[in-house]
Amino acid sequence: MFKARLSVVCGRVQPRPAKPSVTAARTFTSSAPRSKQRLVILGSGWGGYEILRAVDKKRWNVTMVSPTNAFNFTPLLASCAVGTLEFRCAVEPVRRFSPQVACYQAWCDKIDFKQKTLKCTPATAPLEFEGSASLAGTTTSYPSDMDNAFNLRYDKLVIAVGAYSQTFNVPGVKEHAHFLKDVRDARAIRTRIIDCFEQANQPVLSDVQRRNLLNFCIVGGGPTGVEFSAELHDLLHAEIEKHYPSLARMAKITLYDVAPNILGSFDRTLGVYAENKFRRDGISIKTRHNVERVEKDRMFVKEQGEVPFGLLVWSTGLAPNPLIESIDSLEKHDKARSVFTDQNLNVITKEGRADPDVWAIGDAASIKGQPLPATAQVANQKAKYLAQKLNKIVKDQEHTKPFEFQNQGSLAYLGDWKAIYDRSSADTVKTKETGRVAWLLWRSAYFTMTLSIRNKILVPTYWFLNWIFGRDLTRF
Repeated sequence: MFKARLSVVCGRVQPRPAKPSVTAARTFTSSAPRSKQRLVILGSGWGGYEILRAVDKKRWNVTMVSPTNAFNFTPLLASCAVGTLEFRCAVEPVRRFSPQVACYQAWCDKIDFKQKTLKCTPATAPLEFEGSASLAGTTTSYPSDMDNAFNLRYDKLVIAVGAYSQTFNVPGVKEHAHFLKDVRDARAIRTRIIDCFEQANQPVLSDVQRRNLLNFCIVGGGPTGVEFSAELHDLLHAEIEKHYPSLARMAKITLYDVAPNILGSFDRTLGVYAENKFRRDGISIKTRHNVERVEKDRMFVKEQGEVPFGLLVWSTGLAPNPLIESIDSLEKHDKARSVFTDQNLNVITKEGRADPDVWAIGDAASIKGQPLPATAQVANQKAKYLAQKLNKIVKDQEHTKPFEFQNQGSLAYLGDWKAIYDRSSADTVKTKETGRVAWLLWRSAYFTMTLSIRNKILVPTYWFLNWIFGRDLTRF
């Protein structure tokens, strides 16, 4: 996820410390031959990373700017958060394309479309930073010194900065809840789960305190919240039940959503199937519930009152990236605040003109007049289309074919080797599946979507090892 002026610590988003304003910044230019045009890609998510893979790096002078030096394979994060997969199964390093590509681990704070320059700030730890193994939690990024700000020039620009987790300004969410947007969030959640059980196992605690610690709350009934609930259920009824038998009976999973049903983007019959399965599994579903505020180890729900928890995972949609919010020269979606693009993915200025040198894809962009879901599938297809366009542009070939989304369907894992698959809204073959067949589709789809040969080996290997030996409950 691309960050402009925020840092995330233990899954909690906090403002970066204010720094004195800087009037001048160093400008970096490439030493590549002048004949090469400078292509700058902002973000290393589903959109940015796919373009980085597919663009002709021999003809383009490519620069990647992202606050993280890896791509996160988001569909596998829920599995990583409970130990079904190890963390490196869900990441792909950006540096695999060096030195063909110049990579800067940095935030882009400002875009000057007229001068074709970007103002960037390093997202790396200062040299005097000293990590400590005794520190609790995981630091996902570090405040950087604004004195190190630098400028980059571009000839062509791809904005693929993604979006933030939506909190709806509920007090305390950023401080006390965990998000599930990248692999470091998954690591923090996994650590927290083990901490809850180890703490509950202490002989000095009462049963009431143990039940409070082992109350796992998930806010958001979309695919992310549902899949994490399912993965957590598998963990509780396998390794936890085996190694913490008395505590497993006290553990509880509760899924909250403000909507009347979970999985609102799926066919209604599939949503009902998921709800019925969750209720049979003992997962409590509380729809039409509104969280009013969150405090340390407890949240307040309008319809329920005070709810203590050991872990709170917040997954309630997307909020605009601060970089996108700072742009005032482009047309934006009234509700989502993403920038509007035309059918060729070029951004649209407020004057209604498409900028031929700037494209926007992923969660940061919406095609005007063609609403599409903010999913990895859409971002990935846009990136493939744009990579083909860029490869034709660099060869001075015409590419005017507009982008067309091909709906491949949606998948959601429900636990116990069961899933749902929805392709009922596709333009061509319409189908939907449930149970083991859908689970096989779920696993085969994500196996084939893994990008590197390394992860195509690691992912099935860890699936097999955990099936044989179980998940590792080590806290490290």
